Amino acid sequence: MPGIYWAYRKGNVAIVNAMGNGVADDKAVYSYVPEMIRYYLNEEPILKNVPTYELDVPENRSIVFSNMDQMVIKKTNESGGYGMLMGNKATEEEMEAYKKAILEDPRNFIAQPIINLSSSPCYIDGKLQPRRVDLRPFALYGPDGINIVPGGLTRVALREGSLVVNSSQGGGSKDTWVLGE
Repeated sequence: MPGIYWAYRKGNVAIVNAMGNGVADDKAVYSYVPEMIRYYLNEEPILKNVPTYELDVPENRSIVFSNMDQMVIKKTNESGGYGMLMGNKATEEEMEAYKKAILEDPRNFIAQPIINLSSSPCYIDGKLQPRRVDLRPFALYGPDGINIVPGGLTRVALREGSLVVNSSQGGGSKDTWVLGE
């Protein structure tokens, strides 16, 4: 929309996913999040970071290549669940193809151990069924500083047995609210 950026800069409109917020969600910075919290907030992280292996580091590649069946490998320049290899579901051929791609451009990939996400009951096909979920909390910046919304967006893997919660990969969502302290 023409003019929306200038209206945003003047403070006349708010944009939920404002320009530049993608930098903080870049997979290439995942491993630095604890250091960013320490540096910018001068405090220790409350939650542990998922171990993230930058694959341009030879030692990390060695760890990941020898444990590929237990890793999710992600292209740093992809989003929405694209460019991922779920090691526990991948064939030998798929893993070999990823190894080759990683060796050709290691900076373009990160790897993390596959996390067994929590599950939540979902009403699907007329009955309650368990599905994997993850929570996306929201931090809002305003005149009073940064405030964490009591709740957030729970992303749901709607395919039975899937760990991929991205809506572009067949996932869904649920509102999530914190009702008490």
